[in-house]
Amino acid sequence: MFRHLTDILVAWGPAGILLLSILDSSGIPVAGVFDALLIFIAVKNPSVAWLCAGLAVVGSTTGNVMLFWAAHKGGSRYVQNSAPDGRSARFREWFRRYGMVTVFVPALVPIPMPLKLFVVSAGVMGTPLSEFISVVAVARILRYFGEAWLGMRLGLESTAFLKSHVWHFVAGALVLSGLLYVFIRLRDRDRVISI
Repeated sequence: MFRHLTDILVAWGPAGILLLSILDSSGIPVAGVFDALLIFIAVKNPSVAWLCAGLAVVGSTTGNVMLFWAAHKGGSRYVQNSAPDGRSARFREWFRRYGMVTVFVPALVPIPMPLKLFVVSAGVMGTPLSEFISVVAVARILRYFGEAWLGMRLGLESTAFLKSHVWHFVAGALVLSGLLYVFIRLRDRDRVISI
């Protein structure tokens, strides 16, 4: 059924990209790989590549906000009613300081990473909605517009390029995570020193 739905949405062109990105990011499983589809459209019809990338950003951000909001509504009751034990309190503090890095990196890199788990965690932990939207939107803009550019630039070789450089993306994600972690630590240290 999901494969049939995906085929219909692909046939709709840019409107299908918007709906498919909303479904994909909100937690509804869709058949196929969304990134490859976006690249394929950029290869086959470069005149709509930027439009499709923009719609993918809007749709993905919307879908992630839907998942975030559902987790926030459902999880806030659980968090309010449960007494934080040591481990739970430490996780909340850790997520308050570093959690958005765990959202940004998987939202940015086109390799399978557990984004939905961290979106749900952000919702349950009470991350401010504006911060969440900003992080997801920036990551998706970089990712989807980069993929559209890649599709227009390399054509059908784009997906082969991504597959052959998957370890570069993994290494880049690890380096980016490390840099963001160090930045947050330095920022926190400067706050303590200024107090």
